[in-house]
Amino acid sequence: MTFLTRLRGRIPDREQIANNPWLRWLQPWLQQPKLWHWSRRGVAMGVALGVFFGLLIPIAQIPLSVAAAIVMRANIPTAVASTLVSNPVTFGPIYYGAYRLGVRVTGSNERPSMMDLANPQTPVDDKNTGFWQRITNLGKPLLVGLSITAVVTGLLTYGLISLIWRWRTLAKRRRRVNQKLF
Repeated sequence: MTFLTRLRGRIPDREQIANNPWLRWLQPWLQQPKLWHWSRRGVAMGVALGVFFGLLIPIAQIPLSVAAAIVMRANIPTAVASTLVSNPVTFGPIYYGAYRLGVRVTGSNERPSMMDLANPQTPVDDKNTGFWQRITNLGKPLLVGLSITAVVTGLLTYGLISLIWRWRTLAKRRRRVNQKLF
C-alpha cells in the first residue's frame, strides 16, 4: 500500500463531512466535485493555501484555509492538512525566525530580549517602557516577517508541488511507453 493510498484512507470523504452537524451549513459549497478532486492544480493550490494560513495566522487557520479553498477552487483536504505546518513544535522557531526577518526588513532597533518579555518586573534600559509596550513593539516586525514568510513559502510550495506532480506524470508516461516497446 502506497503512502498516498494510506493518506487518502485517513481523510474524511464528502459524506462524512456532509453528515457532520457543525458543517451542514457549508453543504452547498462543499458539494462541488472540483474541491475534492486530486488534480495537480487543486492539490498544489490547496497545500499553498494551507501553508499560507498556517504560517500567517495563529488561530482559525483551518476555517480560513477552507474558505479560501472554496473561493479559489482548491483541494480542501490538502488545504486543511497543510495548515498543520505550524504546530506546537514548530510554532516557536517559525515565529522567532519571522520576527528576526521582520526586524531586518523594517530596520527596527527594538530588540527586546526574551527575559525582558517573560518577567514584567525586569528592569529595562528605558524606564518609560512597560511590559505591554514591549509586547506591542514586537507587533510590526513580527507581522511583516510572518507576511513575507507566508507569501514566499506559499508560492514556493505551489511551484514545488506542481513541479513534482509534473515530473511524476512524465515518469509514469515514460514507463508505460517503455513497457509497450519491450
